[in-house]
Amino acid sequence: MAESQLYQGLRAYALIVGMWVRSTMAYRTSFVIMALGNLAITALDFAVIGLMFSHVDALGGFDLAEVTFLYGTSSTAFGLTDLAFGSMERVGRRVRDGTMDTLLVRPVPVLAQVAADRFALRRVGRIIQGVALLGWSLAHLDVNWTWDRVLLLPVMLLSGAAIFAALFVAGAAFQFWASDAAEVQSAFTYGGTTMLQFPPTVFTTELVRAVTFVLPLAFVNWFPALHILGRPNPIGLPDGIGFAAPLVAVACCALAGLAWGAGLRAYRSTGS
Repeated sequence: MAESQLYQGLRAYALIVGMWVRSTMAYRTSFVIMALGNLAITALDFAVIGLMFSHVDALGGFDLAEVTFLYGTSSTAFGLTDLAFGSMERVGRRVRDGTMDTLLVRPVPVLAQVAADRFALRRVGRIIQGVALLGWSLAHLDVNWTWDRVLLLPVMLLSGAAIFAALFVAGAAFQFWASDAAEVQSAFTYGGTTMLQFPPTVFTTELVRAVTFVLPLAFVNWFPALHILGRPNPIGLPDGIGFAAPLVAVACCALAGLAWGAGLRAYRSTGS
């Protein structure tokens, strides 16, 4: 039964995404302009880091290549999730205007419908930027690429994307109770990826502990990246703690799934 629901959800998601992609490609010039605009906007984030390094040689003990590595991994992982789940922030609006009812009466998992709704292919610009900067950093890092470091790089990106996906889903679930909470969700998703673009050494120990044991954003890229870069853990955790990222991602997704189910059960139609 669970496998059947998963298959139905993935199939519905793919069909809805395909519909929106075909709609987008009907106006290709407009898509290219919007994608380039999205790329330019995200590039401004890194421009700030570039300006910092025009005045300093290191940031929290990390040089430009290392900070770029953090930026690239965080941006790539978040970009993958933002592309696939970025529409989750619209849940609050659907709850307010009653259009959530339309999704509930369809024989398709609601989560798949919400995630694929108004799929914005232009968000691929963030992924392109993240991959480009990640590639540049890899070419300039002085790292001994042992097998464990090579393995940890793709694991970090996929696990980080899954952790961000869990945040998107949990934030959307919260909007069933607080329908005007889209900005709260953005504070943890968009705000989280911005924080992870900088070294953990520039933040207080209390904050690093909070994003380790309370909201485990540190497993998106900080802890795996510290192992790859050969840096000590700022809160004294073992060097191999970065390899726990997949387990943290699975736990986060499971909790987000429970929150989503609870949110759906708590939903009350507006009657409109």
